[in-house]
Amino acid sequence: MKKNFPLQAEGKHPDRVLEAVKHDIRKYFKRERNRDVPKGVDFWDFDCKVGLSAETAQVVRVSGVIEAVDAAAKTGATSVYVEILSKHGMRVLKAQNQDGGEDHLDDLHQG
Repeated sequence: MKKNFPLQAEGKHPDRVLEAVKHDIRKYFKRERNRDVPKGVDFWDFDCKVGLSAETAQVVRVSGVIEAVDAAAKTGATSVYVEILSKHGMRVLKAQNQDGGEDHLDDLHQG
């Protein structure tokens, strides 16, 4: 999804418009996550950018998309650009120590 969302609409309260934008973003994430993953892929991951325009959009984490939209709205912007591209995600296993357990900082600290 590459979309420029208006944050102000004629006859609508700006807070309601902002909530509608956030709802659309959450709905898109949910729809993409519910798609079947190809064989050999663990989950759907996303590349996200948010900014006032496509040229000035900054890379953000999935968990920071809504906060970035809120921040743009607080600056008084009339619109916000959101780019969310889905990609294949693979789980990375934690490193195992020689005893077969996971390495933790607590195990390394003796005191």
